[in-house]
Amino acid sequence: MSEAAAKPRLEQQLCFAIYSTMHAVNKAYQPLLEKLGLTYPQYLAMLVLWEGGDVTVKQLGERLFLDSGTLTPLLKRLEAMGLIHRARDPKDERRVRLTLTEKGKSLHRDAQPVPGQIAAAMGRPPEDLKAVRKELRRIRTALLDARAAKEAAAESSIPPV
Repeated sequence: MSEAAAKPRLEQQLCFAIYSTMHAVNKAYQPLLEKLGLTYPQYLAMLVLWEGGDVTVKQLGERLFLDSGTLTPLLKRLEAMGLIHRARDPKDERRVRLTLTEKGKSLHRDAQPVPGQIAAAMGRPPEDLKAVRKELRRIRTALLDARAAKEAAAESSIPPV
């Protein structure tokens, strides 16, 4: 095999296909979310809140696969925009609860067309998009499980102090 043939090519990398597709998805969302006054990460946070209405920062982070260091500035901006309210949980002061304001609830109505507009822009039948979403979730789960197993194995091999 020649040296050129052995080199990995960008087009052959699954990670680049995912990355470049996500970049295109973000570009498609940008004008739609701009009308709502939201960035893509803010939109994702609002989607979770529109689903449940009252969640903790920890629950939001788990749903979005983000840590509190990433979420805190995002949530502060949403609160400054008047879309959410953050408050310590009276039952457990360590937890911060997130609730939608009336303005945040009304924004949901304006955001209703976004998923359909994005699906239409993708130009694929709904069953194709459902299959892709299902496969991406399987890949994500496998990657997270493999990482967790590797971390667990590394922890079990550390001698006690």
